[in-house]
Amino acid sequence: MGTSAIVAGVGMIKFAKPGASDSYDQMGAAAVRAALKDAGLSYSDVQHAYAGYVYGDSTCGQKALYQVGMSGIPIINVNNNCSTGSTALYMARQAVESGVADCVLAVGFEQMQPGALTSHWTDRPTPFDAFDAACDTLVGHGDVPLALRYFGGAGKSHMEKHGTELADFAKIRAKASRHATRNPLALFDKEVSAEEVLAAPVMWEGVMTRLMACPPTCGGAAAILCSPSFAAKHGIDTTVQIKAQAMTTDYASTFEANDMMQVVGYDMTAAAAKQVQEASGIAIDDVDVVELHDCFAHNELITYEGLGLTPEGTAQKFIADGDNTYGGRFVTNPSGGLLSKGHPLGATGLAQCYELTHQLRGTAEARQVEGARTALQHNLGLGGACVVTLYQAA
Repeated sequence: MGTSAIVAGVGMIKFAKPGASDSYDQMGAAAVRAALKDAGLSYSDVQHAYAGYVYGDSTCGQKALYQVGMSGIPIINVNNNCSTGSTALYMARQAVESGVADCVLAVGFEQMQPGALTSHWTDRPTPFDAFDAACDTLVGHGDVPLALRYFGGAGKSHMEKHGTELADFAKIRAKASRHATRNPLALFDKEVSAEEVLAAPVMWEGVMTRLMACPPTCGGAAAILCSPSFAAKHGIDTTVQIKAQAMTTDYASTFEANDMMQVVGYDMTAAAAKQVQEASGIAIDDVDVVELHDCFAHNELITYEGLGLTPEGTAQKFIADGDNTYGGRFVTNPSGGLLSKGHPLGATGLAQCYELTHQLRGTAEARQVEGARTALQHNLGLGGACVVTLYQAA
């Protein structure tokens, strides 16, 4: 590994419901302008760019970035399902650490459509053939939307193995809403109690209510990474550094374990978390704040264990003890998470980076985690890929 990557600037726009947002290119451009302003740089300083999105034609990255500048730099378009934003960040960090470029931009954006996620290609195999077959075999319930079957099925597996209850998922959603009240960029910022979450319309009897699922939203977020030498030359704040980062894809256990927790990426998460700890020499207990992929409250719960925040089978106690919020061991999703911001696929991972950068700078205002110096980011996409990033304040 070469030089460390410094997070020079971050930008994010408030996410919006489908149909209520600007177009994808306008959102991406706005996020980039905000990141450049935050870094005190101009677009001409950027040497490479990685643009992440899932639902769009080829070269949407150029369409967005050309609104900010046209300088002839390499622009690489990235699509890695729900982990797209973090994949763009992963590639930007590699470019800086390898010495390929000194100042690199990662931007993610998504203009979502209302309703459940769906494939736009019906004349060719879907990447989810094997995943869907596993879901049909392990879960059934063909009347339930597929994404709910995936993550609800994973939560149900945890319930059956460890005695987790529906109320535990409700507590996670209530916690997310409390955090969201402190975040001006949270779209859903009304506080709800665990009882209100349980009383919400039932999506799957005994497994999930509507408030336990994040909705699709539209948005954009961006980060600029640079080398220490570039930072020194341009007077850039070097407070936040990426100390280690790992990307994993599926293992044979995804299907061989016959467990929905594995189908939705539990082993990818565990392996990536282990890799960043080994690469950085920083133990999980040294982490202060976490932004993790809570597309469903169920995924947040199993991810506590996948990341090693609490031993396997102990998430229920972890939640009951308040170790997932302010005053506990790890403040998880101080932004309110996907449950409160929604999930514009390409932007999600970079919105997590935005939050953690402000936490480590000490500029997170009402949601500031006191004394935060080490942060962990987890962004997961089915199909599959998982990116775990460990940040530290200099």
